[in-house]
Amino acid sequence: MPTSLADWKGVQPPSVQTLEGRFIRLEKLDPARHGDDLFKALQGPGADPKLWDYLPYGPFPERSAFNDWLNNHAAHSDPYFFSVIDRASGEVQGILSLMSIVPAQGRIEIGHVTFGAPMQRSPKSTEAIYLLAKESFALGNRRLEWKCNNANARSKYAAERLGFSFEGVFRQHMVVKGQNRDTAWYSILDSEWPAVAAGFEKWLSDENQTDSGQRKGLAECRG
Repeated sequence: MPTSLADWKGVQPPSVQTLEGRFIRLEKLDPARHGDDLFKALQGPGADPKLWDYLPYGPFPERSAFNDWLNNHAAHSDPYFFSVIDRASGEVQGILSLMSIVPAQGRIEIGHVTFGAPMQRSPKSTEAIYLLAKESFALGNRRLEWKCNNANARSKYAAERLGFSFEGVFRQHMVVKGQNRDTAWYSILDSEWPAVAAGFEKWLSDENQTDSGQRKGLAECRG
């Protein structure tokens, strides 16, 4: 017998300003405080040259355009943007958001994931997703989504590694930068989150994190 939702009242939208982790801290995006570090991480000499390939904006070789981009992000509550601060160095090394926020339906998405090279393939990137997922379900959401260009192999791999279930592809979903985008959809449901969270927490507490170790741990928890 399906659980009745006759008393469903919806959830609150995100409003938290800071989320603390072991490796990183998420702070509500503040262009004045975070802009210099973000420009260095995302556009500096050591930046990932493929970072902007599947994003609907960027790159931003001109600082003024980058500032406009950050200010636009900070002005909105959907998407609701966070900066990622490395706890060891205090540097801001990336941004990401909660978006497609539908409180009445208990639906929310993690998106606009833009991590500088020092965060990629590290515990910091994993923990950033974990902290937003944890907050999403703490708010009472029933469904957490992840969507990406179906050609973006890195993002699809990350979604599966992080415990999201593949749901299908929306063909000819968008036109982005003059190109067709088929969109791959992934999700975690509230009923699945306790097991997925246990996989995150086990891996993040390990002193010797490995990408394959997390993938195995989450697969075991999901069954």
